[in-house]
Formats: sequence, C-alpha cells, structure tokens
Amino acid sequence: MASDHFNGKEFFTPGAPPVKRFADIVRWMATRKQAPWHDDPATPSLPPAQVPGNRLLVTFVNHSTVLIQTGGLNILTDPLWSERCSPVQFAGPRRFSRPGIELSHLPPIHVVLLSHNHYDHMDLPTLRRIQQQHAPRFYVPLANARYLPAEMRAQELDWGDCTRHSDRLTLYCTPAQHFAGRGLFDRNRALWSSWVLETPAGRLYFGGDTGFGPHFAAIKQRFGDFRLALLPIGAYAPRWFMSPVHMDPDEAVQAHEILAPEISIGIHYGTFALADEPQFEPRERIEEIARKKKIDFRVLRNGESLEI
Repeated sequence: MASDHFNGKEFFTPGAPPVKRFADIVRWMATRKQAPWHDDPATPSLPPAQVPGNRLLVTFVNHSTVLIQTGGLNILTDPLWSERCSPVQFAGPRRFSRPGIELSHLPPIHVVLLSHNHYDHMDLPTLRRIQQQHAPRFYVPLANARYLPAEMRAQELDWGDCTRHSDRLTLYCTPAQHFAGRGLFDRNRALWSSWVLETPAGRLYFGGDTGFGPHFAAIKQRFGDFRLALLPIGAYAPRWFMSPVHMDPDEAVQAHEILAPEISIGIHYGTFALADEPQFEPRERIEEIARKKKIDFRVLRNGESLEI
C-alpha cells in the first residue's frame, strides 16, 4: 500500500535530496582522496549486568553500536562485532578499532534495535550470535524482518508506529533521511528509521544513520524533551556525494540544537573507513564546536561509558 514514504515499490524520504546512484559511485571512486587511517587499539570494558531504576548508563561499543542500560534493561543498537562490514569476511571495509566490549562479555541483552539493512548496521554474523546467547527481542523498520532468520521473530514498525516492549520500555519508530539495500536488486525495498525510547531514565533518541533534514524538527515537535540523543557524526566526505545520507559534525550539532537533549553522544565514526574524512576528524570537530558553543555533545572512545 502506498504512503507518504512508499510509492508501492520503493521507500523514500519525503522532500529529501536524491540519493546518489551508480554513476555517482563510479565518479567518487575514480576521484576520491581518502585520508589515511591506522589501527587504533581499544581496551574493552566490562559493563555491569544491569543498571536499576532511573539510572542511565551508556557504553559506546563501536560505529553505531551502543549499549544502553536503564531500568534493569540492556538495549543494543545496530550491533556490529565482525571484522568487516561486508557480505563476505575476506573483502570489504575492515575495522580499524576493536569493539569496546567483547561480545562474550555482554550482559544479558533484552532488546536489539536495528535502523536499516546496510551491512554496517545489520551484521548477520553478530546478530546470530546475540540471538543464540541472549534471545532478545528484535525491532526493525518495515520490510527488514525478511533479512533475518525466522527464529529472531523480529517485529517490524513503520514510521509513526509504537510498541510497548514492557512497562519499562516503549519504542517509537521515527523517520530518518537515508536509503537501504544489501544487493543489486533490493534498493529501497526496506525502510530505514531512527528510534525514540521511553524508559525509566526518560526519553532517548537513537538517530541510526541519517542526513540532516526536517525530520529532526518533526520528532522534536511530537516528543518534546529528550534526556539523550545518539547522533551520527561520520562518513560525510565528500559532501557532494555523502550529504543526502550522512551528517557532518556541523549538521550533527544543528540536530542536537533542534532536539535539545540534556546530552548528545556521537556515533558512526572512527571504526570503519566508509568515506574520505580523516579518522578522528568527526570527534575533533564535535569537541571543538561543543567548546565554542558550550553545549553538552560528547564523543566517546570505543568502550567508554557515561552515566547520565
């Protein structure tokens, strides 16, 4: 059924600039000037088994993988522990930094949130291991459950939908400006999203993967106050190619100012060289802007935790 973000064949973000196509990818690959990246060892941390009550503990694992702990619940966003974010493990973007928590050292995982089906966000080897070890509940945007094994029993939500996981967690599927696809013939056949979480610690926002757009103002208008926003800050260069789907640090700060959370934490940077900016430029730029503007926008290292 067609909607304001589905034309009967493909999903799209209303009013967004067009996502680049194959000819643009060829142009980028032929002209790209990728900054050098180097291995950046991380010292994995050991999170507690749970965080009770309205306390909120957030641990940045890597890329867009964050462990959120509150109300006795342990929630993972876009889990990724593989060596490469690729359909195969002998080619494709490799990691330059270790995960900040060893997969075997995770506390019991109750909820997994996926933002879309790109390989750096829907990593099937990781998801299978989490399913086997923890049997959590998986929540995905529309048309993404078909990529996952049936035993995961993933629940699909459309933009605007909500579901009550428990008396401690309600989830809202919210818009993002991005695209989807895992192969040559499924481009935009599945939806992408951000997520809003209502928890004992307050209202939290997980931005997933997104360009800058009016959806931030719409989300703010609908939900009001946020305690925490997880905002993507990397894979943005060159701007002519990446701007429709990835924010740069300045745009991430604009998103922070619109959502106005108590604190924002940067994600989607520093682990995989998916674009041309220097490895730690996103973190350095955010920290510079945050100092000048006197805003609370943090960028954590892999394995670093923050109690909010």
